[in-house]
Amino acid sequence: MNATNETPDRPGKRSGKRWGVLAQRDFRLLWTGETVSGLGNSITAVALPLIAVEELDADSTAVGLLAAAVWLPWLLIGLPVGAWVDRIRKRPLMIACDLVSVVALASIPPAAWFDALTLQHLVVAALLCGAAAVCFDTAYHSCIRIVLDGRDLLEGNAKLQGSAAATRVAGPGAAGLLAQAFGAVAGLVVDAVTFLVSAVCLKRIRAGEPHPVPDEEPTPLRRQIAEGLRFVARDRYLRPMVTWGAVINMALMGYQAVQVVFLVRTVGLNPASVGLLLTLGSIGGIVGALIATRFTRRFGTARGLLFLQAVTTPFALLLPMTTAGPGLPLFAVGGFLVGLGISVANVVVGSFRQAYCPPRMLGRVVATAMMINHSTIPLGSLLGGLLGDAVGYRPAMWIMTGLVAPSWLILAMSPMRRERELPRAYEPEPAAAEGWLKAVD
Repeated sequence: MNATNETPDRPGKRSGKRWGVLAQRDFRLLWTGETVSGLGNSITAVALPLIAVEELDADSTAVGLLAAAVWLPWLLIGLPVGAWVDRIRKRPLMIACDLVSVVALASIPPAAWFDALTLQHLVVAALLCGAAAVCFDTAYHSCIRIVLDGRDLLEGNAKLQGSAAATRVAGPGAAGLLAQAFGAVAGLVVDAVTFLVSAVCLKRIRAGEPHPVPDEEPTPLRRQIAEGLRFVARDRYLRPMVTWGAVINMALMGYQAVQVVFLVRTVGLNPASVGLLLTLGSIGGIVGALIATRFTRRFGTARGLLFLQAVTTPFALLLPMTTAGPGLPLFAVGGFLVGLGISVANVVVGSFRQAYCPPRMLGRVVATAMMINHSTIPLGSLLGGLLGDAVGYRPAMWIMTGLVAPSWLILAMSPMRRERELPRAYEPEPAAAEGWLKAVD
């Protein structure tokens, strides 16, 4: 893999300070494709629950099921996909995943317009998009190393995380406005187009991607999966990060699964106001991505990550305090601060994993980490939806945000509490978590 720091028009010179990695054509195409695709995903995240609530009169359990369906493929196919991605070229797979998402989303508007839409249709479309996302995201983390080298990974991930945060801000607002003006189904038309744009951008990337060299004696898929599991389980940095990610994802998705219904039916907001409030609350993600590089260079990647989680996650408890009128800013403030901390964590953890893991193992390590992290997302979504119907929407918000607030303690018990910087390269250590994986062999 030949990563480059040269701009196409000025070979041999590193990217200018003004634009940084965006001066590199291939990274700019990758960034553009991910940004427009992320905008579509953000629209979908709000549009699908709104379609279920408004078009099908779904309850919070059904909305939670729909949210879980997007993430369930990580639990079902995440590990085999990681081993498979290590064997094939990444970019053609990502383009194919974009096209699958286009077909799945484009099937929903005609069904709605002809009054043939069902919850089962929405769930199947969510499952297809989720399966495509499993393959795409696993390949995507390896693809970054094709267009950037190790020196630029932190900045590149910060740029990508910043655009992702921006689309999370614009997406809910756009979905709310589209739903108010044209109906929630219109948002999915926009979403399908964004996946097409992403596919075109990926197709135009010039960086050469060599075919993976096959092993002289092909390793069985089961053994490759076990190798990725062992690597994550034994590593004293990856293990607590993955554990924390699993807990925080379950808690975040638990309250996010019910927050739209909570804001509409308990607080009494219309779709446009819901989109606006979610937009204001999501600005923290942009701020986090903007400050991530400078903040971690000033305070260190390990110390900065731990500090920000300790001071931001407790503010999740503001969300269930939201009431109509003067109480609305509580939701925006809580969402802002939680989003800021999570955004910085995404930049730091993603960059650490890409630089730290041996290249031949990256696909499996990414898939293992993301499978464990994402496997709790459908559980959280289902739990949030069930709690909303069983105890009420506001109590469900209290329970799930109550899990978010102390989650930083998992990181505080890891080695990073004694270090300023996370390591830049993997160094083998004695196995610390070998026993629970012996059965895998």
